Amino acid sequence: MARLADLDAVTLDANGTLIRLSDPVPSLDQVLRERGVERPPDAIRRAFQAEGAVYATRAVDAWEPAAFAALQRECTGVFLSELGTADVDPAEFASSYVGAMRFELLPGVVESVGRLRRLGLELAVVANFDLTLHDRLDELGLSSFFTAVITPADAGAGKPDPRIFQLAVERLGVRADRTLHIGDGAGDEAGARRAGLQFAWAPVPAAIVALL
Repeated sequence: MARLADLDAVTLDANGTLIRLSDPVPSLDQVLRERGVERPPDAIRRAFQAEGAVYATRAVDAWEPAAFAALQRECTGVFLSELGTADVDPAEFASSYVGAMRFELLPGVVESVGRLRRLGLELAVVANFDLTLHDRLDELGLSSFFTAVITPADAGAGKPDPRIFQLAVERLGVRADRTLHIGDGAGDEAGARRAGLQFAWAPVPAAIVALL
């Protein structure tokens, strides 16, 4: 088990560790109604889940802005197709669809990362997240805590590939064996350990208490 005295840095996953997606169905219902489309909430949720299954397999490869925009249009098309809304243009609707995705902080995160900073540790986010991650962290008031934010767009690979962790350690200027990664998925643990980092499971507050 990692101890505070053995660490110079902590890296953290984003979605599921620092933040989570708020329920998008009410916002999606609203933007659909603005275009004259009415569907039951369950149908909207199923369409969103179908889109999410496509997005999850493709997002890690959409590193460039043009590729990312194309993926957003494609996934919006999947959502609309699942709803049977042939009259709505995916390219036109994409910005509204993406805008309906809002994230919220997980409990205790701000207090926990603030505590790590006060303890003198370097912090970074290491996440299989898309090109909006910097904006999401900024919107939620987290950006100032982190020296580096690393995504597949930076490392050329996503978790569990160790390169994304190696880049984080390099940018923080610390040793891998004196760095702890906190995450909520198997890819977090496998990638961190392959890169020589220590690992702890989210939630963040519990992981930090265990260090002390």
